[in-house]
Amino acid sequence: MFISCFHLIFVAQKTAATFAPRASTASKNPAIPGSTLYTVFEVQAYVSMLLGGALSFNLIFPSDQPDIWRLMGMWSIWMFTIPSLRARDCSKNEKEALNYLFLLVPLLNVAIPFFWKSFAVVWSADIIAFFGMYAWKLGWLKKTD
Repeated sequence: MFISCFHLIFVAQKTAATFAPRASTASKNPAIPGSTLYTVFEVQAYVSMLLGGALSFNLIFPSDQPDIWRLMGMWSIWMFTIPSLRARDCSKNEKEALNYLFLLVPLLNVAIPFFWKSFAVVWSADIIAFFGMYAWKLGWLKKTD
């Protein structure tokens, strides 16, 4: 059965808009660029990303066995980074990238261990997806005249 790319994107947008974290009030988001709250969310997002990597690569609380710390590191991007960045007042394209990531990262985190049982590989795939989605939605790779 053939599903058009447009239809798939539409379904992803609707699903993300339904389940991704969003503001609980109708008022303007107080985390505007330049505000302290905006900076807190941004720092929290990138620190959780780095800390998650350190946990996934077994640099903090080293162990020979799979443990909760490595699992938390693997899921850190979905649990902390994406919601923190999404809580800020950001552009429509960035919000859309974060919505897609909110759906994509759990799929990666569940699917990859069937083929490669490595916390570090899953975290790395999440990072690649994160920056790939940002590059696509924010036009980082487009040529400028």
